[in-house]
Amino acid sequence: MPAAKKRTRTYDPVKTRTAVLAQLGNVRDAVRTLTPGQLALPTRLEGWAVRELVAHIGMAVTAVGRSLDLPEPVRQDASLLDWPFATSASSSAIDDFTRRLAQDHPDLDAYLAQVEQILIRQLDTHPGTRLLATNAGALPLADYLVTRTVELVVHTDDLNAAVPGLDIPQDRQALAAATRLLADALAMEAPGASTEVRIPPYAVVQCVEGPRHTRGTPPNVVETDPLTWIRLATGRTAWQEAVADAKVSASGERADLGALLPLMA
Repeated sequence: MPAAKKRTRTYDPVKTRTAVLAQLGNVRDAVRTLTPGQLALPTRLEGWAVRELVAHIGMAVTAVGRSLDLPEPVRQDASLLDWPFATSASSSAIDDFTRRLAQDHPDLDAYLAQVEQILIRQLDTHPGTRLLATNAGALPLADYLVTRTVELVVHTDDLNAAVPGLDIPQDRQALAAATRLLADALAMEAPGASTEVRIPPYAVVQCVEGPRHTRGTPPNVVETDPLTWIRLATGRTAWQEAVADAKVSASGERADLGALLPLMA
């Protein structure tokens, strides 16, 4: 985990809840239309077909309930910004669990409907301040729900990439929360103020050690759109590829973020 001072912005828990449920609904609406052939298509995630990817989306949401089933931690010992750096530790267990889910739930629409209903009951029952034991440490439920926007946005994009013609919409609030969390994680990973990273319309952060910018146009500027940023931060797109394809604008000697990405393995 990076040793830099954490800078955690606040998120409206009502908007976060609405965003998670909206994006889960978008995924479910699309999954309902998928044919057996489409469910068998390969995805960006090595060894997973679309069926496993959909099962994993449900698993990412039910992680809330699995954490609520554990004893409540005595105190919070992690920050929301710790989460992006803690996601790779249990990748093997996640793969096994996902494959079992895909086998056990042949009706993925019914599975996602059940996931949605359970999540609503859990969020109606527990306050956002309730602490959860997560892979990043003890976090409030309201903060952990922000991490679910990242899971949903990233894997919605994975589904759209896997199935030709599929165009699942991204909920605006879910996309905003995911963009901001990953932008803030970059600022924590590379503290400083020599480079400004712009991801309109959702986030602007300063990062990278070097001369501090005080006024006027920053000497080092990176700008990209939210989905490209999320693909960069999660390893779906390589930095040099995004620059070459003009998906990223980078100017200045400290504007090359290639060595810092991806943030999430």
